[in-house]
Amino acid sequence: MRHLELTLPGIAENIALDEALLEEAEAASRPMETLRLWEADRMAVVIGRSSHLAIEVQREFCRRKNIPVLRRISGGAAVVVGPGCLMYSLVLNLEQRPDLRSIDLAHRQVLGRIATALRPFVPGIELRGICDLTLGELKVSGNSVRIKRRHILYHGTLLYDFPLATIGSCLAMPPRQPEYRRAREHDAFVANLPIAAEALRAALRLAWPADELCGEWPQAATEQWVAQRYSQSTWNEQL
Repeated sequence: MRHLELTLPGIAENIALDEALLEEAEAASRPMETLRLWEADRMAVVIGRSSHLAIEVQREFCRRKNIPVLRRISGGAAVVVGPGCLMYSLVLNLEQRPDLRSIDLAHRQVLGRIATALRPFVPGIELRGICDLTLGELKVSGNSVRIKRRHILYHGTLLYDFPLATIGSCLAMPPRQPEYRRAREHDAFVANLPIAAEALRAALRLAWPADELCGEWPQAATEQWVAQRYSQSTWNEQL
């Protein structure tokens, strides 16, 4: 599996790169799997493909604080990203991993592997709800998926040094909640992983493993997706 450690300058570019990596794999003549790690250098809200802005996002607060709100191609609810939140993106081949065609199995297998890799550093981490990683009753990771014909994009957040109070300022209470949340506000529901950033990155690289350094990435396709999709209000504000 290829390993790509790359954070691009803007949030739109970073979201676009995930889609470009998925499409690159779909067009390849052989299975192409990638683990990408990145971390935004500024706060942003990233909403799911079917998220409703007026329901999930505190838009006035985001406008006042100049926090961009962008829509991704995968499902799930809105998340807040920024420094202290490691983002991982996996492009996995469905011909080699046919079980991942089932979204439920994809969540269990991907998050189960990540939890196993992190458990030596974070005892007690487990999968709860549909696609959360938790420490006890507190959520430390949210995840989402996009399935194509031959590959799947599975990506998510891992909080390790994030200003947690910001989440409740940026996001409203989500319309769909796992049972274990019990209607708790954001600041009573989320937590940071007690692990340093480099140890977190190393654990993810070992989990798959991703030992082939990726020197090239689909730059032209990324720029195209930014222009056609992620910089457009017709995409980001459609719901």
